[in-house]
Order: sequence, then C-alpha cells, then structure tokens
Amino acid sequence: MGKLEGKVAFITGAARGQGRSHAIRLAQEGADIIAVDICAQVESVPYPMATPDDLEHTVKAVEATGRRIVTRQVDVRDVSALRQAFEEGTAELGPVDIVLANAGIGPGGAAADEQQWDDVISVNLTGVWNTGRVAIPSMIERGQGGAIVLTSSAGGLIGVGIAASGFLGYTAAKHGVVGLMRSWANYLAPHNIRVNSIAPTTVRTPMANNGDVASIIAHAPELARGLTNALPVEAVDPVDISNAILYLVSDDGRYVTGTVLPVDAGQVNLR
Repeated sequence: MGKLEGKVAFITGAARGQGRSHAIRLAQEGADIIAVDICAQVESVPYPMATPDDLEHTVKAVEATGRRIVTRQVDVRDVSALRQAFEEGTAELGPVDIVLANAGIGPGGAAADEQQWDDVISVNLTGVWNTGRVAIPSMIERGQGGAIVLTSSAGGLIGVGIAASGFLGYTAAKHGVVGLMRSWANYLAPHNIRVNSIAPTTVRTPMANNGDVASIIAHAPELARGLTNALPVEAVDPVDISNAILYLVSDDGRYVTGTVLPVDAGQVNLR
C-alpha cells in the first residue's frame, strides 16, 4: 500500500515539467489526480508552453500507475473556471485531500514591461491564491485535514539583482507565495490542514530550458550568479521536487507546516 492510498490530489500546471512529475509520483503512492493546465500560450512568455498533447501524456502516465485522473484545460487566473474544474474533478474522484499549487510561468521577456509584470504576478501569485480559495473551503467543511504545498522558488528566498520587469515580478511573486503559505498555515492549523512551500533551484523542465543553465547564462550573463548552486550540479530533476512534496503531503511530514523546504542544491546558502 502506498503512502497516499485513497487520497485525491488537485494539481495545477500538470501537463508537463514539475506538475506532471508530481502527478505521477503521487499516483505511484496511491493518489487519484485532478490535473489542470492552461495548455495554451501566455503572450509574454518567450518559450513554448504546454499543449493539450502534453496533458494527455500526463493522463497516460498516471493511468499507467493504476490510478484515476481527471483533467481540465484551465487558466489559474480564471477563478470561476478553476472552481468548475475542481468541482467536476471532486464529483468524479471524491473530496480533495492534497493541493499542489504548482502552475507558474518564467520571467517573461517577450512583451512590454507592464505586461511582463502583470502576467507573472497574476499567474505565479494570484493563480496560487485562486487555487487555494477554490480548494480550501471544501477541505475545511469536510473536517478531515489535508496538506497543501505552494510552489515557490529559490528566487522566493533571495533577490537576484536584475532590473528587468519580468524578473522583478517573478521574484516578487515567489516571495509572495511564501507569505501566503505562512498566513494559510496559521489560519488552517486548527483544521489540521498543513500548508508548506517548496523552493527549487533550476529544474530540468521546458520552462528552464531543460536545465541547460549554460545556454541560459550565454543568453543572459547577468543570471550567472543567481543560477549558481553550491553542489556541483546545474539543475535538479523534477522527481527530486516530487519526492520532497511527497514527504510534505504524506504522514511522513504530518507535523510539518508553515515552512519552506528548499530543494536548491545549496543555492540559497551561497547568498
């Protein structure tokens, strides 16, 4: 029996990258999955975003573990659509025990300053808030506790000295996620709902050029210091983040709440 047998997890940004990895890892431990992703391009994002085919890949990977999955193409900025997806998923799979607010976009660079800022804040911070406010009321009403993990970043613990609006917005949003997590952790503790945040370094996903830090730095030399890890690795794998999340949402972490867990190869310690 897996560590999450009989649980249901609601995961945003699940079509590929970290989100897909989280869905698979939790399914391997017995959880059924409600997976959402925009599966479309945000105008200010300079790299290709996930597609419906990517989300279907997640479906097949989860089903290969023997678990059930419900998917919807939803923009986390649209709280009404997100709520509908959540309600449809729980109607099919049952009440949610685990929430992973994982959806996020990179710092931008393909639009005017104001749009870069607005997009990254609205997806990476408002989208996390939307995810929580859609899921939390049902978790409280059910009275069975639960676990929520908000995806921040090593960039949510340090300030990279780059003045570009997209990077400033990204850093501000990821710091904001940590503050939101701490507030929710205090608010939800009496309901036995634990809330934590994960803070990865560069992860080998399409958003981070599949972990090719050298090419990122070649394009933007000012990022060299901000992307340097203490351990001799340029990037970690998505499953490294998934395994840390598994700890936080399972009984292994049953008394852990209100904390940020860095999976950063020592990046933050260099600052």
